[in-house]
Amino acid sequence: MKRLLVFACALLLCLPGFSKKKPEYRVCAYVWPSCHDDSLAHRWLWEDGEGEWQIIKKGTPRFEGHYQPKQPLWGYELDDDPQVVEKWIQTALKYGVNTFIYDWYWYKDPDGGSGPYLEDALDKGFLGAPSNRKMGFYLMYANHDVKYNYWNCHKYGDNESILFTPCIGMDDWKKVVERVITQYFHLPNYVKIDGCPVFAMFNANNFIRGFSGPEEAAAAMEYFREEVRKAGFPGLHLQLTPGGGSDPNPQRTEQTNYYIRLLGINSIAFYNMGGFNCDYITHNANAVRIRNNTDATYDIPLFPTVSVGWDDSPRFPAKGAQHVTRFNHSPQVFATYLKVAKDYADAHRDAQPPFIMINAWNEWVEGSYLLPDHMTGFGYLEAVRDVLQGKYD
Repeated sequence: MKRLLVFACALLLCLPGFSKKKPEYRVCAYVWPSCHDDSLAHRWLWEDGEGEWQIIKKGTPRFEGHYQPKQPLWGYELDDDPQVVEKWIQTALKYGVNTFIYDWYWYKDPDGGSGPYLEDALDKGFLGAPSNRKMGFYLMYANHDVKYNYWNCHKYGDNESILFTPCIGMDDWKKVVERVITQYFHLPNYVKIDGCPVFAMFNANNFIRGFSGPEEAAAAMEYFREEVRKAGFPGLHLQLTPGGGSDPNPQRTEQTNYYIRLLGINSIAFYNMGGFNCDYITHNANAVRIRNNTDATYDIPLFPTVSVGWDDSPRFPAKGAQHVTRFNHSPQVFATYLKVAKDYADAHRDAQPPFIMINAWNEWVEGSYLLPDHMTGFGYLEAVRDVLQGKYD
């Protein structure tokens, strides 16, 4: 019997996606899946068939030395192409990034339809890549409103009315729950904490706003948990992933604690940590302060986030030098603060798994990406590798 058990364990270890040794750190990079021809986006936003590359290519310098438009080293590749994403996976793993967090959407559109948005980058690109099982992944439910001119200012000018809304109600929420459980949670490389699939959510208030009141929102989230348990998992790990990051104050703390209690939030991981400052060192110093203050304020785990930078000027014609990361912005400074995040993960190992979040893998339109470009080459990926290999210890 013991011999059979040993054989079964050995066989299990050989299965795709099953690793004998867990990674020392789960290094997670957010993926913004906008650069392909999505049907909803084609109709309302980017009719050229290349997704948001249509906007990124139109980036214009707003001051002397401003690096616009961004120039990907590998060209303007589509993120729903499995061969492109295969290159991403091989590169990410080579430099120490072992998890992709895909922004995931379900919207109501102006014609009254509702459904997923930009999903092919995950379904066709990532899951179609031959080596996808070597890479962990999970979803970040990016439930924010979209104004007409937010993703295409050239088309819609000053129109700031709402184009897409994430406030979907219970009928659509049940479709979301069924979709994410059946399409993703059962995959062996979908990230789980204590056996519970991780599902991140950008905006707790928008989630509540989609229902008739807080009680129905709480019931909707409990429905999600119950369906996850029915699917054979011990539960759901709900992660709050707010954008920006700011110091807790009494009002914000009360509100966040309310969300934690109402929805059963299990952890926090900011999407773009540190607020904004033109000086990249100041930006990161703010991030460290906010991280430590947030960690001291709430009773659930906080996973550290490091941002590569910020420049979303292609989306906003009025933005200028004061809106762009432009001082002390380098892979070396990034490495310094990634080391601080690594130290934080080490210091919290007894209470939480060692996750390190990076914004982002490919946020070209927001100037925050690890992928190589013509300015720094592989510099930011090399910084990740060097920090993980202890060269900054």
